[in-house]
Amino acid sequence: MDHSDEHGDGRPRRADPSIGGGQGRGRGARERAASRRGFVATLALGGAACLAVLAGGAVAPVTAPPRVEVLAPGAAPPVLVPAAAEAPAERAAPPAPVLDQDFADPDVVRVGRIYHAYATNAHGRNIQHATSTDLVHWKVDGTDVLPEVGAWVTLDPPGHVWAPEVFDNGDGFTLHYTARDRAGGRQCIGVALADSPEGPFRPVGEGPLVCPTEQGGAIDASSYTENGARHLLWKSDGNCCQRDTWLHLQPVSWDGTRVTGAPVRLVRQDEPHSWEQGLVEAPTLVKRDGRYVLLFSAGDYRTDAYAAGWATSDTLTGPYVKGNGPFMTTRSFADAIGGPGGQDVVTGPGGQDRILFHGRGADGSRRVLYAADLGFADGRPVVRGSRTVYEAELARVHLASVREAPNAGGDRAVGHIDEPGSFVEFRIFAASAGRHTMTVRYGNGSLDAGAPATASHGLTVNGRGASAVDYPYTGWDEWRSREVPVDLRAGWNTLRLTKGERYTELDAVAVA
Repeated sequence: MDHSDEHGDGRPRRADPSIGGGQGRGRGARERAASRRGFVATLALGGAACLAVLAGGAVAPVTAPPRVEVLAPGAAPPVLVPAAAEAPAERAAPPAPVLDQDFADPDVVRVGRIYHAYATNAHGRNIQHATSTDLVHWKVDGTDVLPEVGAWVTLDPPGHVWAPEVFDNGDGFTLHYTARDRAGGRQCIGVALADSPEGPFRPVGEGPLVCPTEQGGAIDASSYTENGARHLLWKSDGNCCQRDTWLHLQPVSWDGTRVTGAPVRLVRQDEPHSWEQGLVEAPTLVKRDGRYVLLFSAGDYRTDAYAAGWATSDTLTGPYVKGNGPFMTTRSFADAIGGPGGQDVVTGPGGQDRILFHGRGADGSRRVLYAADLGFADGRPVVRGSRTVYEAELARVHLASVREAPNAGGDRAVGHIDEPGSFVEFRIFAASAGRHTMTVRYGNGSLDAGAPATASHGLTVNGRGASAVDYPYTGWDEWRSREVPVDLRAGWNTLRLTKGERYTELDAVAVA
């Protein structure tokens, strides 16, 4: 699909730490009580909590360091609206496949009221094709929309045609595809044209469109248009031969059959982002809220470690600054979707950004098609159903304190949430309105008559009481997780956890 600078016309393509578990040292009830009596100040840790989703359980902040404020003596905390009723106990369900068959590297283009999806080879077809009116219910086309490949291609082994990209060129439709170049032996990008999105697409040109053999070849074409100019995004396939993998932006003719300028390098794999496992690929570019957002996948697509990340820039050609981790991982989907990636972005029937991507469901041998609501929190992609982590020490903290905490995210947590007016307030972004699942990572060392006891926090959502969150005993510095359903509006929300029964410390919350 072609992505443009107009919202809904442009196109992206093709962790979250689990916040459960953790072992640490214990702390006696007498020491805990003494610490509570000694606390006198208030910390207000900025307006926005950290947004972080990193692989391997590591969490890194993306906001500025917290600021410290001491409130005037006797200052009263804000008045909260009491709960009208307890929230239902059911949790939000993770995304389910919208097309439960092998349909990898999806590309989606809207033509009138019909969405056309294209995918990598399977079922004896070079390029697969399916249609939908709502991005949820799909009808699979039994024909091959690319029945013949270019003469430059060697199909050895057969069927190795990958990562389609289709767009309306004004006089018909253009298909970019990846296949192996007979002359150089590397994978390269070719072009085919058709009168309609149903095909058949016929190859054009005597050779591949992009084929930098010395860089390992080129794969994963994607299109972006701005100010009447078309640009091709692609990956240099250096992981084939111990070279860097760069994501490029290159001007092409409006019909995408000719390159018209030199490629510009945007990002490559790098050591600080170890989750990438040595390669980046599958670029997609969109512009949202005046900011260019480059989505990409990384890692080994054959494993559950495959994931999707992002980078942002104020200008089309960069520089692009990567986010601090992936926004979709197997763990961010609570292991319900394995190796999410190969994404594309399209505007849904109601105007909502939707992300379509492949992943492994119950049958791990297939990469099936998923769709989910997508939003952008100051440039960071937020996918409904994929957990985003917010660190407690970077939230707004009132009548409580941040302390060093073994095995907590960033080795810090919020404790001493002990006074009637104590609270920790998070700014949470939701891609769309409705029921979400909040997971609280906590530590509870409360005792009652010397015996382990359950503790609790009150919960308010956007100023209205929602429910109480109960925390079974863990011991101090022993971190566990608790799931709570919450109803959120689209965009930014305020979630506040307040003093409840006994005492609990907070490491982080995550929302999916």
